[in-house]
Amino acid sequence: MTDSSTDPQSAFSGTREVDPRYRLDEAALDVWMAVNVEGYAGPLTLRQFKGGQSNPTYELSTPGAAYVLRRKPPGVLLPSAHAVDREFAVTSALYKQGYPVARPYALCTDDAVIGSMFYVMDKVEGRVLWDLKLPGMEPAERRAIFEAQTDALADLHKFDPAAIGLADYGKPGNYFARQVGRWTKQYRASEIDPIPEMDRLIDWLPRGLPAEGPARIVHGDFRLDNMIMAPESAEVRAVLDWELSTLGDPMADFSYLLIGWVLPPTVRNGLAGLDLPALGIPTIEETVERYAARSGRRAPENLDWLMAYNLFRLAAICQGIAGRVRDGTAASAHAIETAKQVVPLARAAWGFAVKAGA
Repeated sequence: MTDSSTDPQSAFSGTREVDPRYRLDEAALDVWMAVNVEGYAGPLTLRQFKGGQSNPTYELSTPGAAYVLRRKPPGVLLPSAHAVDREFAVTSALYKQGYPVARPYALCTDDAVIGSMFYVMDKVEGRVLWDLKLPGMEPAERRAIFEAQTDALADLHKFDPAAIGLADYGKPGNYFARQVGRWTKQYRASEIDPIPEMDRLIDWLPRGLPAEGPARIVHGDFRLDNMIMAPESAEVRAVLDWELSTLGDPMADFSYLLIGWVLPPTVRNGLAGLDLPALGIPTIEETVERYAARSGRRAPENLDWLMAYNLFRLAAICQGIAGRVRDGTAASAHAIETAKQVVPLARAAWGFAVKAGA
């Protein structure tokens, strides 16, 4: 989620001094790294990444290497949120298959080390592109990046979870019903002011659940700024932020990617209303066709329901951030702006629900 009132590339790229709320015991971390991270040698210096509103994320620098640490935020948290142990499990499995993820080194479940669970992975060098419009690029560059993004998602959905050791990574069946229930609970737990569109969606979504295909790994937040691209090409070096991943219907993931095309830049980091051919950005139709060809799947049916579901889910996520702003546990300086997106997202979701027959 990005704030449309600022330049996202400058606002979210790079690192800053560690937020006082998320300081950790560097000496204890150094001792743990020496025992658990192959090849580690200090001294260690820490900075915090500007992006990442859910799990505080740190850059760990040593004279010979650079790492990334992701941790659960301290304090009271929503149930099932901030599951860094699940991130570690899925990236470990995918790394072994050659899928583009950062090399995971070790997971620490002992809160006594730095105050909460965390894991350490390799720092992958490259570009994180925060603005979907990709300002300053040539049309051919934009097209190549969007096509690489689509291919990376299609490749993820090719894996049979059981074949790569992830058979128990999610519950079998009823994925959409469980997801609607989960995000309804998360929304209610963080609710501040009533939003009529969210109430209507909570009533309507369970009554239009789509048929589901075989379960695959669902990333849960697959979008351009959750990838590291090569510095000079459209190669995806690493897909990031697996906190929301599980097993489920891959159409949930793919339709989530597509909401970038239906939201205007004023609501979120969107593309609606832009001259996509002039920019070189593929259309929704081209993206659907490319994904289907690469993944071997049929184009999604009932896309309006899927869009309503994904926008509802995104509104619930933003509401969770709004709740953390209220409680003082939000991990990003941009969280307040993200919290303001709940109502526009809810209204956009209800618009698709109406198109789907609500």
